[in-house]
Amino acid sequence: MTTNVPNIQWTPTGLVVPSEAAVLAGVLADFNAAFGGNLNITNLSTPQGQLASSIAAAISNCYAQFTNLVNGVNPDLNSGFMQDAIARIYFCNRNEAVQTIVMCQCTGGGAGVPVPIPSGSLAIDTSGNVYAAQLPGTLPAAGGTITLPFANVVAGPIPCAANTLTQIYQAIDGWDSITNASAGVVGSAVESAQAFEYRREQTVAANGKGSGPAVYGAVFDVPGVIDAYYIENDTNAPVNVGSTSFVLGANTIFVGVIGGTAAAIAQAIYTKKSPGCNMAGNTTVLVPDPSGYAPPVPTYQITFNNNGQNPANTFFAISIPNLPNLPSDIVSLIQQAIVNQFTGASGSPRARIGSLLAAANYAGSVQTAAGAGIVIPVLAINVGTAFAGTATTVNASNQIAVATVVEGQLSFGTQLTGTYIPAGTYIVEQLSGTAGGVGTYLMSQEATGSSGGTEVISGAPGPSAQYGIDQAPEIAEANVTVTLV
Repeated sequence: MTTNVPNIQWTPTGLVVPSEAAVLAGVLADFNAAFGGNLNITNLSTPQGQLASSIAAAISNCYAQFTNLVNGVNPDLNSGFMQDAIARIYFCNRNEAVQTIVMCQCTGGGAGVPVPIPSGSLAIDTSGNVYAAQLPGTLPAAGGTITLPFANVVAGPIPCAANTLTQIYQAIDGWDSITNASAGVVGSAVESAQAFEYRREQTVAANGKGSGPAVYGAVFDVPGVIDAYYIENDTNAPVNVGSTSFVLGANTIFVGVIGGTAAAIAQAIYTKKSPGCNMAGNTTVLVPDPSGYAPPVPTYQITFNNNGQNPANTFFAISIPNLPNLPSDIVSLIQQAIVNQFTGASGSPRARIGSLLAAANYAGSVQTAAGAGIVIPVLAINVGTAFAGTATTVNASNQIAVATVVEGQLSFGTQLTGTYIPAGTYIVEQLSGTAGGVGTYLMSQEATGSSGGTEVISGAPGPSAQYGIDQAPEIAEANVTVTLV
């Protein structure tokens, strides 16, 4: 038997599938030949036309299913189950969504008997998010405060700012109050197809040893790690590395990590690093030698940087026209769209350690935030935050000492203006002081003169924000300001 229906073709560049129109034409030609010719095949409303259309649709559907299968074994195109299956060949699993964890201070007791707070006890923050205690605790009989970890009952990148988890959701007699002195460690969404494929590519290098890619790949393969950064100084003198002038000592490696457990990260670094090298960071873990020694087992100090201890809060300022067809919740829709792109929840690359964040790259999320059929013109989009205050500058120095704050916060990427501050200067890192306020900051350029005291400075959102290699990019919906003009 022969058919006029075109078949799929394998070419040097991949699979080529005929269009549905070509399949339909082939089916109609087969019908015409089967009935000896002269069959009316141009009118698809005839019985033969309707039957041919149905058969063509079934054939095209089979071609589409086969195409999906072929794409599923291509790492550049696959997603979902097929991507998981290919990654398993490399012993790599997709990162599941992670809950936001907050350390909370629970106060109460004092009635002469201890007050137990069971694991799973609930509290709620000012945004209505519910958190559950991860460990049990007991308030002392004489009264006092204990610290317990609470996790958001919903997994994902849900921020919890300091002093916002303040309401007991499930009353327990003797438990009087709850608060969080510091912000929570923001969770993460299920790893996107793009992020998973990037991590799988990096883990291939984990088969090596003694090289930067081997260390980087091994760390990225640690469960729960959502981002990592590796750099080394192979000279005999300290050098500034990254775009925020991080000082790395002589003959030293630096591994910055977001997520994962300290023990697993340290073990991954130990198994891949070169022997005897120096290490920099804010976290040191003792790793036992895995060679099978009888006790006492040798242990080694592995140092890396837990970037989660140095969050870089990011602010967006967006202006759009107040169009009549915009939905009433357009502000929250834009805020969520920005957060989704920033965290990678939308499938786009997440904001990475040491990266330059360009505000213009987020315009697409704003334009499509209202859904299909409504395109939102973006009048302006910047990253940073508004600021007003006073500071001291020193000639030929890229540090500035903020003395007072009148309005706002300084954040990474905030554009600075002042008498002795060159045009285009922005904040790249806070060196000391209150977060976003009074303290010492690193500027992207040197001051042109000394203020000899304090001078008025101002800051505004700019076109980009630069993250340091020791920072963790973070964002909250409340940090996305949308103005309808």
